[in-house]
Amino acid sequence: MSEQLPSVDLTAASPFVAAMKFEVTEATGTRVAGHVELGPDQHTPWGVVHGGLYCSIVESAASIGASTAVVGHGQFAVGVNNNTDFLRAMTEGRIDVLAEPIQQGRTQQLWQVLLTRADDGKLVARGQVRLQNVKLPGGS
Repeated sequence: MSEQLPSVDLTAASPFVAAMKFEVTEATGTRVAGHVELGPDQHTPWGVVHGGLYCSIVESAASIGASTAVVGHGQFAVGVNNNTDFLRAMTEGRIDVLAEPIQQGRTQQLWQVLLTRADDGKLVARGQVRLQNVKLPGGS
C-alpha cells in the first residue's frame, strides 16, 4: 500500500507540535529517537520544565512509531492512554527521547518512552502509551 504519514519535520508541524521542539532523528515502526532542548519557554511559574511537555513528547514519540508500524495497512495510531512518570525536575538542557514498542497487535499497541538527560543519561521521565490502530482518513 502506498499510504504515507505526515512529515515529522517541525517545519511541517502544527504550532502545538512545533512548540514542543521535539527533533526526531529516527522513526521506524519499532523505534523512535530524538531530542528536545529545554529552556525558559517551557517552564512552569516556578521555573522548572512543565510536566505536560514531557507527556506531550511521550505521546508524540509513541504515536510516530506506532503509526509508522501500521501505515502499510492503511492505518495510523492514536493514543488512548498515556501514563507518564516525572522523575527529575529540569530547568534547561537537552533531553534524549527513545520510544520502543512493548507489544504490537492488530488493533492496539503499547509503547514505552524514556526521556533522559543528554549530559549524564539519567532518567528524567518515563511514559507508557496504549494506542489504537485506526484507518487513515480518506483511506479504504
